[in-house]
Amino acid sequence: MYDVRTSVLVVGGGPVGLCTALFLARQGIQPTLVERRDGTSELPRAPGLQARTMEIFRWAGIEPAIRDIEMPDSAKYFEGGILKVPTLARIAEAEAIETPRLDGPEISPARVVGCGQDMYEPILLNAAAEAGAHVRFGHRLVDLEQDEDGVTALVEHAGRTLRIRADYLVAADGSRSLVRTKLRVPRTGEGILFKAMSIYFRADLDQVLDGRKFILCYATEHQPPLALSRLHGRDPWLCAALYRPEEGQGAADFTTEHCVDLIRRAAGRPDLDVEIVATSPWEAAHRIAEEFRIGRVLLAGDAAHVHPPAGGFGANTGIHDAHNLAWKIAAVLRGWAGPGLLSSYDAERRPLGAAMAAQAVLRNRLRNGTSSSADRALMKEDLIVTLGYRYSSDAVLGAGDGPPLPDRFELTGAPGTRVPHVWVRRDGRTVSTLDLVHDGFVLFTGTQGEPWLRAADRCGTPVRAYRIGAGGDLVDTEGAWAAATGIGAGGALLVRPDGFVAWRAEAPAEEPERALRTALRSVLSL
Repeated sequence: MYDVRTSVLVVGGGPVGLCTALFLARQGIQPTLVERRDGTSELPRAPGLQARTMEIFRWAGIEPAIRDIEMPDSAKYFEGGILKVPTLARIAEAEAIETPRLDGPEISPARVVGCGQDMYEPILLNAAAEAGAHVRFGHRLVDLEQDEDGVTALVEHAGRTLRIRADYLVAADGSRSLVRTKLRVPRTGEGILFKAMSIYFRADLDQVLDGRKFILCYATEHQPPLALSRLHGRDPWLCAALYRPEEGQGAADFTTEHCVDLIRRAAGRPDLDVEIVATSPWEAAHRIAEEFRIGRVLLAGDAAHVHPPAGGFGANTGIHDAHNLAWKIAAVLRGWAGPGLLSSYDAERRPLGAAMAAQAVLRNRLRNGTSSSADRALMKEDLIVTLGYRYSSDAVLGAGDGPPLPDRFELTGAPGTRVPHVWVRRDGRTVSTLDLVHDGFVLFTGTQGEPWLRAADRCGTPVRAYRIGAGGDLVDTEGAWAAATGIGAGGALLVRPDGFVAWRAEAPAEEPERALRTALRSVLSL
């Protein structure tokens, strides 16, 4: 006997778990989410939402709500980059450590946003619930077992234990994942890199900074340097202070008086009026699970890959995990894909998770002054890491065996890459090609692509087809489509529900219906 039956059980109610529930619900699946906490986060962690994340939120219908709560002048903070100064009072002497390029109107219809998870988690929660997800706070997973047909989880709530039966379980329960531990999934990596205390505070630093904005600023007069940021939201500020347990230092040392002293030293103003709002200890580590799929259990976010916060890759990468996974689970449950499709989640996201974690480690070394010339040579530009990554799996045809992070940023319609962003006119309205990709496959073709349209109607898989050009469904307002995708007037581009190119026909096919059916069956593991 089971107390709850559900198609998908999501364990963990942080950004990754909430996004998994939301994306599944948007794909027509009503998951159940359990979270041991009583509600959403009260601290402004994970404050930088990448352009790719905002593209996904655009698809999920929540981009406007996120933008309504973002920090004023958010873009200027990102443009300010990563700085290093002796103290904030000497901001005129600031040295730029990193000046990352993170978005651009020719690359994406979305831009980066500065907003803490205390502000955007409630939006994710409400959207997931409205779409049909069942979210249960105050529910703690205590055990699980799986068989060929599903997963049985034991969950404690209000003094009783519930038995929840699910077809699949998504573990988004963080770096100390009980699910991963129970399944004995080993991890590789460098382990713990450092321990730190996040100090959230209020202080009037505007006069000290003289209008200078930044993603992060390291105050180096204190050693180890103190990292300050206001990117997480309108207020409060964040100061991250490292401590060394091997030298007898610990989280208990961060009394209110000590925290105030640290902030005053970082600011270079010994009389600064400081209010401590909260403190939260954490550790930066580098660990990658050796499997992201274990039967009917799939790991996402920190449960799968942990790395230092440098680059802001953590929550964003986890949200991208959720987006990659949700359509695949939905496709299997709805019967238009075989279970083997889920293996492509591990094949695509595990190498990428490892590569992104490595990039975060390299950035961490650069910021703490320990990077070598070899380290700096290995660093990829931020656009590659956040938007230009590539997939290679059975769910992509013709991707080749290249690394997930190429040397150059190129979105040219190649299989395994995110479909290029091109502005087109549809029914008198200007939209991005990315706005047309969501709950099913999309086939884009050129002015001579009528045979592909007929093939899409008869292929038996949910495929929406669009002809771009004169007399077509979409008007290429800037004449950019053919050059952006590498297909001719009679070619076709098959795009997955997550916006990644699954297959490309650069020219007309002799038997377009057969070619499309063959491509779809291969991609969907049928």
